Amino acid sequence: MSISTKTALAVAVLAGLSTCAFAQGAAPTPWELRQDMGYAYGKDGKTLSYKMGTNNAGTLLKGAKKVPRGTLFFIGENGQLYMRTGPYLEDDGRFKFGSN
Repeated sequence: MSISTKTALAVAVLAGLSTCAFAQGAAPTPWELRQDMGYAYGKDGKTLSYKMGTNNAGTLLKGAKKVPRGTLFFIGENGQLYMRTGPYLEDDGRFKFGSN
């Protein structure tokens, strides 16, 4: 798994753990990611954040992949982090998988 994929997964976990559940019909707040930070989803399942420098940015980008637009990250009932590409919003903008 590339570093950027791990970073994206960690960001999803951090955002999921740090935000409240959204009420039906409420618009979600976008994530606030910073360019000088790295986010990780560790082998032990913990999330971490790191202050990054620029001296080894080239090494970090080798093998890294961009996360496709339209990607949803979520934590399953088993505590495992998942990602899904594809539609996750209804035509009217509501979340397809929200509460009834």
